[in-house]
Amino acid sequence: MSDHAPFFFDPKKLNALAERYRDQYVNADPCPHIYFDDFLPIEAAEDVLAEFPGAGVITWKNIGNEHEIKKSCENEQHIGPMARHLIAQFNSSAFVTFLEKLTGIDGLITDSHLRGGGLHRIEKGGYLKVHLDFNWYPKLRLTRRLNILFFLNKDWKEEYGGHFELWDKDMKKAQARILPVFNRLALFATSEESYHGHPDPLNCLEGMARKSIALYYYTSNGTEEVQKYSTVFRPRPGEDFLRGGSFSKNLIRELMPPIIYKNVKKILGKK
Repeated sequence: MSDHAPFFFDPKKLNALAERYRDQYVNADPCPHIYFDDFLPIEAAEDVLAEFPGAGVITWKNIGNEHEIKKSCENEQHIGPMARHLIAQFNSSAFVTFLEKLTGIDGLITDSHLRGGGLHRIEKGGYLKVHLDFNWYPKLRLTRRLNILFFLNKDWKEEYGGHFELWDKDMKKAQARILPVFNRLALFATSEESYHGHPDPLNCLEGMARKSIALYYYTSNGTEEVQKYSTVFRPRPGEDFLRGGSFSKNLIRELMPPIIYKNVKKILGKK
């Protein structure tokens, strides 16, 4: 445990930050997004980094395929006390109110289960190809609206890569590239046009890793029906995903109601 006093967000400071940067967030291209440097008091960020687990310290979820190579942990029992405290602060009323004022999205709901979030660790050669996030959370019956990424990478150099990229909807270029440096908080709106990832293999030194904490925020739709889809990866110019076929086919499958998609396959003579 740290010798420092516990860190808690100051609602007044967060409110001032939201008012100052609201227009910048809303008007950003290619989708609403922003990042803040030195977001936490240095002691708080140092404490979280100090306990961030190594590759073999906990039971990581290892993902390795053509779309992504990374480690993740959403099991709070494997997350250290300082990181768990920080996650609790990111899910606190003060911080959620800040997000609502900054983004204009009212009624944000946190996820205590950390589905898809929690700790992320990507080692040399790892990547996460450009994609759209799943928009529907079946367990809680909520729509995903917002992602935050808190980076914990000291002495991170430009040549190491690992930039968080936001791509235009036509997949012509990355319109925003954010280096994952220590104590930087990035956030962006999730929608059918928020294509993002860090698609190039990490080029850091052996033994290093791109460390981050990811959290997602949702809203209730009331009685409104939502067109549901899961994560959809999209190739950049010159890329070709062998598994899962073309982007167009994948997106049609995700957006089309299952019974209709099944009938379309029959009409086209596909098993």
